[in-house]
Amino acid sequence: MAALETGCIIALLLACSALLGTRISRRLPDHHLSADSKEAIKLATAVVGTLSALALGFLVASAKTTFDDAETELKTSAARLILLDRVLAQYGPETTDARANLANLVKSRIDLTWGGMAGEPIGTRMAGDLGIEPVQKLLRALAPKDDVQRLLKERALQVSSGIAEAHWLVLETGNEGLPSAFLVVLTFWLIVIFLTFGLLSPHNGTVLSIIIVCALSVGGAVFIINDMAHPYGGLIYVSDEPLRIALSQMGRA
Repeated sequence: MAALETGCIIALLLACSALLGTRISRRLPDHHLSADSKEAIKLATAVVGTLSALALGFLVASAKTTFDDAETELKTSAARLILLDRVLAQYGPETTDARANLANLVKSRIDLTWGGMAGEPIGTRMAGDLGIEPVQKLLRALAPKDDVQRLLKERALQVSSGIAEAHWLVLETGNEGLPSAFLVVLTFWLIVIFLTFGLLSPHNGTVLSIIIVCALSVGGAVFIINDMAHPYGGLIYVSDEPLRIALSQMGRA
């Protein structure tokens, strides 16, 4: 399910639970909502509220870390691509095909990842993509003529290995997001809290409007968490600018 859809559904559930709480409070006997009863309900709800706040804070920090790591990894890969192209340029004209394939790889990666297919998981979009392996095959086929070319070949294979590792890391982690079981439990905690809000709050339009705004805010937080956990898709995604800059630097003599 898309992050935006998940956030909207949770916001709707929370708003409905608050409205349900107001209906329940009107039907309960007065002694069920006495001062002592309300105090006990508030104390019990405070425990769930604390758990929910801690969970949301942890998820926001985790999602931000995931997003920042993906951005850093992309910049590192872009720098390695430029470095690999320069090493191949120093090797000589024998690497012309390898450099052309490398540039095509970057163009393909930009089209696959940022080319209007952000609604699909990164693993689906890049299924069957071998990454830099075709370029590595050409590199291994090189026959160095002297020690300089031998060192350049070793350096090129070393840099390409780092690029390949980053490629497979993206595929392995690109489909991760909020665990479904954890999301269900968190949603249940939030429903309990908003049900209590509706149960204990005065029945007027101002209070209900504020509760609904709060429900939308919590739904927005879940959306941000879920969206940032998929840094190569959704509305909040890593910019392709580092790869475009790398592409503009590649192919130069």
